Amino acid sequence: MNKLTKNYKDDLIKDLKDPNEAAEYLNAALQDGNQEIFLMALRDVAAARGIKKLAKQASLNRENIYRMLSDEGNPNLSSLSTILDNLGLKLAIEIKEVHPSHCV
Repeated sequence: MNKLTKNYKDDLIKDLKDPNEAAEYLNAALQDGNQEIFLMALRDVAAARGIKKLAKQASLNRENIYRMLSDEGNPNLSSLSTILDNLGLKLAIEIKEVHPSHCV
């Protein structure tokens, strides 16, 4: 890994320890609409907080967390909610801005 990549990742992990930064990061990833991008972002947030600590708090197996948050992961809603809850975050639904012609 080159030095620039390492510094970027180190800085990202440091920033993601802040709950506000973590929430913004996850929201940006969610806006992308790609599940793999969201799971990668959630994996970064979990790593910033400590996956071992998260696994213990969430009463989940550390290997299962890694598997759920992998590129091929497909966590169910309850597992996702458990992970987010133990990271001090929550999943929320917002009204999407729609063009007036799309209203029912």
